[in-house]
Amino acid sequence: MHPEPVSPTLAGARTETEDRGDGAVPSAGDGAEALARDLDELVTATTRVREAIDSVVSGRPGLAETTVAVVLAEGHLLIEDVPGVGKTTLAKALARSIDCRVGRIQFTPDLLPSDLTGVNIFRTATHDFEFRPGPVFNNVVIGDEINRASPKTQSALLECMEEGQTTIDGTTHTLPRPFLVVATQNPVEMEGTYPLPEAQRDRFMARLTVGYPDTDAELQMLDRQESADPLAHLSPVTTGADMVRYADAVRAVYAAGAVKQYVLDLVGATRQHEGVRLGASPRASLQLLRAAKAAAAMAGREHVLPDDVQDLAVPVLAHRLILSTESRLGGVTPEDVVAEIVQRTAVPGARVSVAPSAGSFARPAREHGR
Repeated sequence: MHPEPVSPTLAGARTETEDRGDGAVPSAGDGAEALARDLDELVTATTRVREAIDSVVSGRPGLAETTVAVVLAEGHLLIEDVPGVGKTTLAKALARSIDCRVGRIQFTPDLLPSDLTGVNIFRTATHDFEFRPGPVFNNVVIGDEINRASPKTQSALLECMEEGQTTIDGTTHTLPRPFLVVATQNPVEMEGTYPLPEAQRDRFMARLTVGYPDTDAELQMLDRQESADPLAHLSPVTTGADMVRYADAVRAVYAAGAVKQYVLDLVGATRQHEGVRLGASPRASLQLLRAAKAAAAMAGREHVLPDDVQDLAVPVLAHRLILSTESRLGGVTPEDVVAEIVQRTAVPGARVSVAPSAGSFARPAREHGR
């Protein structure tokens, strides 16, 4: 099989040109050169962001890569694990490394929707209402233990996450860009918690499990944090404005028709699996493709490979599935189901031999066309 075709934009195959405003018509290669420059900068910047995250949350391979891919794809992140493994630290390290405004919310049962979105306050001096924005008016919103708040409060985030805006007393307020919700929840302690509804889980692009570090990494953590907090010494390596520009470049990454069909095959298989009661939604197809584009861009490529889709299938799809009673009683997890689907779904074409550049995902060699 031939390698995946490059983006028509990068190949100079633009069929339409735009007036730049000075009367000059740009050449077909102008857009290609600009996109290529953005991708080069993206690889360098995201490598530094991943290194910054790894310097704080070490010993968890692949964690920083998926986190940065979600940011570039303009999604939202759900981090689920037991207490004390670095969920909140990961979110703070990400926010500090990209130099963005951070809002942190500790979700509790008595939290109200207005505590998240903001409230209108009546000023007697001016006889008018003044809007006081809530924590969601930040670039990175950290929601600690999101499942401890009531469903009414959880639902206050739905419009924010999907549309980048919030409506308060009939007035719509646009949220800043980039806008990322990083929510954490504890899957072990269920007393006094409210499970996230399917509609809200579906709005998270990916779910990550931080996990325990290995012995060497934990020993290194003890040495680093024995007398100092690594977050206090973490300096920004890029800016939020740059991340917005890189996100626009990610949208221009090319996905061939066969790759898109592969995404649909994977998502469609979750709806037909005998152990699944509710499969992934069409939103999952779109977010899996966007995340794969981000992975390709981080690898320095202007086109998506099936490998990119496979690497992100579990974190993007697993949390959206509702398993049948038989599967749950049999100890099957959503991650097991997605891994099985990836294993048995035919891959379009042979493995494309593309030399990965700096900052690419480390993938083991494997055969396609199973």
